[in-house]
Amino acid sequence: MADPLHQFVVTPIVDLSVAGVDVSFTNSSMWMVIAGVVSTLFLAVAMRKPAMVPGRMQVMAEMLYTFIANMIRENIGTKGMQYFPLIFTLFMVVLMGNLLGLIPYSFTYTSHLIVTVALAFLVFLTVVIFGIAKHGTHFFSIFMPPGVPMWLVPLILPLEIISFLIRPITLSVRLFANMMAGHLMLKVFAGFSVAMASMGAAGYLAGMGPLLFNALLTAFELLVALIHAYVFAVLSCIYLKDTVELHH
Repeated sequence: MADPLHQFVVTPIVDLSVAGVDVSFTNSSMWMVIAGVVSTLFLAVAMRKPAMVPGRMQVMAEMLYTFIANMIRENIGTKGMQYFPLIFTLFMVVLMGNLLGLIPYSFTYTSHLIVTVALAFLVFLTVVIFGIAKHGTHFFSIFMPPGVPMWLVPLILPLEIISFLIRPITLSVRLFANMMAGHLMLKVFAGFSVAMASMGAAGYLAGMGPLLFNALLTAFELLVALIHAYVFAVLSCIYLKDTVELHH
């Protein structure tokens, strides 16, 4: 049976080193580029000639725009539309990474913790920088919910600070863990089918069970890919709300 962890190995395609630092172009980099090219081409072609009666691609592009815009308005408010480029980009990066990773022999870059951590810290730093820039030191009032009795402050304040600092960890680990676990299961059950098929006619028939389960699991992974792109984007909106509207 093939090693199910082999699909997560980052391998260099073009070896590069700058000042002793490895900056090789890897399979992960290649699929990130593919994701960027595919999403850019799709949006460019879909909106190349916008029509009053839109075609299928234009409808999909407009639905995508409306979906993200409504998500921002519902979770941040109309002022949150300033973050539309960021949320839209994050959603597309995660969505394309999740979906392209379902293609056989592809690479799921969202199954690597370093990638999801980088995206989560981008959101975290945006919240901190824009929050302080807009509200000054009053931004730190998010650590103290309104109406908290003074005797509870020593308890609530550390919890609020920890809750704030742990955001990028929970945001990144949630996506990484689900993508990695799903692809591991797909590879394991595919390995069962291949191993059984090599045992003759009886094994071939027995291998149909894991194969059918893998087909159902693939459909489930498609749903998970869509859901977690949405979850990452909506949580980013909730976190960014602190830069627009504080507790008090």
